[in-house]
Amino acid sequence: MITVDAVTKAYGDTPVLGPVSEVLADRGITSVIGPNGAGKSTLLTIAGRLAEPDSGTVHVHVDDAAGAVGLDVHRARSADVAKLVAVLRQENHFTARLTVRELVSFGRFPHSRGRLTPTDVAAVDEALGFLDLTALQGRHLDELSGGQRQRAYVAMVLAQGTRHVLLDEPLNNLDIRHAVRMMRLLRRVADELGRAVALVVHDVNFAAAWSDRIVAVRDGRVVAQGTPEEVVREDVLREVFDTPVRVHVLDGVPTAVYFR
Repeated sequence: MITVDAVTKAYGDTPVLGPVSEVLADRGITSVIGPNGAGKSTLLTIAGRLAEPDSGTVHVHVDDAAGAVGLDVHRARSADVAKLVAVLRQENHFTARLTVRELVSFGRFPHSRGRLTPTDVAAVDEALGFLDLTALQGRHLDELSGGQRQRAYVAMVLAQGTRHVLLDEPLNNLDIRHAVRMMRLLRRVADELGRAVALVVHDVNFAAAWSDRIVAVRDGRVVAQGTPEEVVREDVLREVFDTPVRVHVLDGVPTAVYFR
């Protein structure tokens, strides 16, 4: 699991996060929800070492011969952290004209340092197959649809072979069909591959339908956390989003309906 302890972050004189103490589970899907500017992406990028906290610590807990060990994400070697935690930013821009396979192969860099072994090739093949990209592996990224390109980026972090997969808005710019497909794939990643997936998501109902746990953030602080049934409630969502909302249970899933 990843433990965030009293983490704060500010840009200039503007605080954007914290203090936050949070645990990202060692299995299943955790969705981070909240309004724009709440600190969701900041929390995830600090947990994944893509940003430095102003104060506080982040530890990823691993098991070795001596028992459970907490690795300080921001003090440990980058190569060691990259073998435990994979992160996908919200915005990804590659200036080189890459094929899908070349992009996914980048995920093996912490292991191969650029020289792919048979083990690395097998991991790339597995990620391509799992994300249904094998037939597209020779295409360049600029030849793909938005949904295909997003799957290719997720395949890249999946190929990294880490226990934890952190995704910042993986549903961004996807229509309903492709968003549902992405969540089904992430559910399989958690259930079949045993990975712990944490993602920032704007749609509360997607979070409720696919997540094991939801963390609700507002003004840089965690307002609520728990199962979908514990978080997707009218009183909690009104506090988080400051807007009228009704919650109904449809097919066993709490579902939010918003009003003007």
